[in-house]
Amino acid sequence: MSRKIALVRRPSALVAQGEVTHIDRVPMDVALAFEQHAGYLRLLERHGYELVYVADAPEHPDGIFVEDTVVMVDGVAIITRPGAESRRGEIVSTAVAVAALGLKSEAIAAPGTLDGGDVLVVGEHVFIGRTTRTNDDGIATFRALAAPLGYTTIGVDVPGCLHLKSAITALPDGSLIGVPTWVDRTVFTSEGFLVHDALEPSGGDVLCLGDTVVIAASAPRTVALVRDLGFDVETINVGELEKIECGVTCMSVLVLT
Repeated sequence: MSRKIALVRRPSALVAQGEVTHIDRVPMDVALAFEQHAGYLRLLERHGYELVYVADAPEHPDGIFVEDTVVMVDGVAIITRPGAESRRGEIVSTAVAVAALGLKSEAIAAPGTLDGGDVLVVGEHVFIGRTTRTNDDGIATFRALAAPLGYTTIGVDVPGCLHLKSAITALPDGSLIGVPTWVDRTVFTSEGFLVHDALEPSGGDVLCLGDTVVIAASAPRTVALVRDLGFDVETINVGELEKIECGVTCMSVLVLT
């Protein structure tokens, strides 16, 4: 029987000092941020995921965003090389956790940079955001690793936000939902994908747990839209964590073993 695993990491007490790129820094209620993260973990468990904790990284304010440190493609864990130098120490403990699960792993090497939040895998397509965190060398390395597994990798310019998956993600039927002003939808439609318009900035980043779509509570109109499309939706309040550009995908990496 397969295991549904979610790689996660507890937040650092320094979480309020996390990197911000496309928004202004505002004060964070750290205790509330911790509570919201705990609620996110409970949501994963309710949906049948076994939590596997990557070792705490108290010196890394952004360590909570474990998605940026590893990408799963066809059972292979690709360890990233984050674009923010302050985050590169996070990958060591992620690699240890991946090895403990017995997963085959590959890695992005210098001069490539790549954040997992820039990688959207839909079917046999891999879309990778070209951002301040992910460069062309990182995309080329990922393409070389994914091609033998049968995946087509396509680079996407992302001018409007931190990561590609801040702008656009997939729904359970393989269609996409994205913020129209943050990413060029023609890159996706030219590959045959239907793209729905998210109605709030946080509505482009959704997390699919089986047939359930998890959407931030800060995107109520997008929630209504996705329900109207016929999907089961669960909302979660991550408002404090959104102050450091958090989305609902970035705090976990889903693994099937």
